[in-house]
Amino acid sequence: MRRGIAATALVAALGVTLAACGGSDSGSNGGSKGSGELSGTVTWWDTSTVGSEDKVFKKVAEDFKKQHPKVTVKYVNVPFGEAQNKFKNAAQSGSGAPDVIRSEVAWTPEFADLGYLAPLDGTAALKNQDDFLEQAAASAKYNGKTYAVPQVIDSMGIFYNKKIFKDAGVEVPKTIDELKSVSAKIKQKTGKTGLYLRGDDAYWFLSFLYGEGGDLVDAENKKITVDGPAGVKAFKVVKDLVDSGAAKTDATDGWNNMQTAFKEGKVAMMINGPWAVADTYAGKEFADKANLGIAPVPAGSGGQGAPQGGHNLAVYAGSKNLDASYAFAEYMTSAETQAKISKELSLLPTRESVYIKSDVATNEMITFFKPVVDKAVERPWIPETGSLFAPLVTEYTKVLTGQTTPETGAKAVGDGYRKLLKDWK
Repeated sequence: MRRGIAATALVAALGVTLAACGGSDSGSNGGSKGSGELSGTVTWWDTSTVGSEDKVFKKVAEDFKKQHPKVTVKYVNVPFGEAQNKFKNAAQSGSGAPDVIRSEVAWTPEFADLGYLAPLDGTAALKNQDDFLEQAAASAKYNGKTYAVPQVIDSMGIFYNKKIFKDAGVEVPKTIDELKSVSAKIKQKTGKTGLYLRGDDAYWFLSFLYGEGGDLVDAENKKITVDGPAGVKAFKVVKDLVDSGAAKTDATDGWNNMQTAFKEGKVAMMINGPWAVADTYAGKEFADKANLGIAPVPAGSGGQGAPQGGHNLAVYAGSKNLDASYAFAEYMTSAETQAKISKELSLLPTRESVYIKSDVATNEMITFFKPVVDKAVERPWIPETGSLFAPLVTEYTKVLTGQTTPETGAKAVGDGYRKLLKDWK
């Protein structure tokens, strides 16, 4: 899942604190290797949504003990917006890092480049590699080696309230122009706002950037592209949605504001991904799950575009219990485990074989998102990919809230990228 840099959540630990957990702290974490039977402790940092996803992941993780009775899994939920830096700080200091981390796809090459991840080729973590979706497997590789195991893959779509659409007499918008006209009619007929556009996380900007034919960078040619004409146009598009009243936005706590507004029926649409399905169903508007509709993000002048996202499981290079950690990563990404998670949370598997299982093949949310994922735009798998969002979110928020112009915002992002990516054009 992806809540974004402004996400807030409770940190839950099973018998440990964040400061005390991690494979590099002491030898007590080590397992028995001579006997061939795994033992010891595996600490796992999960970054899923507290209150919905975390319950399922925690239960599945603890069930690992059924296969390996002498291994204890210490589950820790780390807020998504904090996990990237928290892991880097712990790994750098050599104290407090987990044995296994649920890594957003863009973090994997960065962690690998820093030397914080154990290579997984030839280990028990990678079983049935040919079963992984090609685009999911790509995010787990860096410099010719595999540093993670794909757990879930995702993209984004428009979530819409079918009842509000029926009351307003409108159809699902397929283009940005239709999005504006539909929102205007929803406002006129129901008094509700058409779209909640999250303004504190630039991941929500990518569908508009890709929709105008743009991208953050051209990695093959080492060229910055976000400040080109397509990037400027994308900033103008999102600004116009807010200025026209088609969308409302925010500068802080965007995840909670967006989810609350949509679940309570105050807005008719939001842009989101599979990670939001379980939480959305908990809203009063969707007590009848059939009221939730999902459609592709409306196309821009360059076509329809949505980003490829997802999460991998990576093993900390400094773990004192590598064998058990490899086995845990394999278990959590196995076809059987992925099927359980897909059934409970409607998250998309990374294994081809899971999609033919009955509970997955008949899941409406998964059957919608799978074709979207197949056509999703991959981010560049370079170490700096995760860092590209820091300058982008600053200017994205400023553009949406009227603190800067689309042209100035795009230029500022480009300037920031050139400081980050040395020798790029």
